[in-house]
Amino acid sequence: MIPADLERFVESHRRVAIDTSPLIYWLEKHPRYFELSKHIFDLTESNRVQTVTSTLTLTEVLVLPYRKKDWENVHRIYVVLDNYPHLEWIPPTLEIAGQAARIRAAHNLKTPDAIQAATAILSGSTGFISNDPIFRRVPSLDVLILDEMLQ
Repeated sequence: MIPADLERFVESHRRVAIDTSPLIYWLEKHPRYFELSKHIFDLTESNRVQTVTSTLTLTEVLVLPYRKKDWENVHRIYVVLDNYPHLEWIPPTLEIAGQAARIRAAHNLKTPDAIQAATAILSGSTGFISNDPIFRRVPSLDVLILDEMLQ
């Protein structure tokens, strides 16, 4: 059953962007966050929410499997994410880079976080799902923090 707070959050936004952490939690079946992140992807798969993420997310998701030389997992991640229904991958563009620089300058985010925020904003997402409260520094994003959902 989808938690009511999560359902209300996604229903209050036309588009929702997701940070890397929910993807990692879901793919790795993280003991604390798996069920909650699974609900996010269930909502995405059923097309109850338009979900976007930056292609930078794939870079971040693949670091550990590449570091471990876990080629089977690398392949599995590509297969799962490349074919996941209703998940839109947005590549960095010059416009996203410029917006990320403005966000980084104004809100002191690290470059990867600024790119995620810029991707969300320029994709028309008003909601952002993460487990990093730093994104709350960006006033144009309504940020859902996974840890807060579990309290």
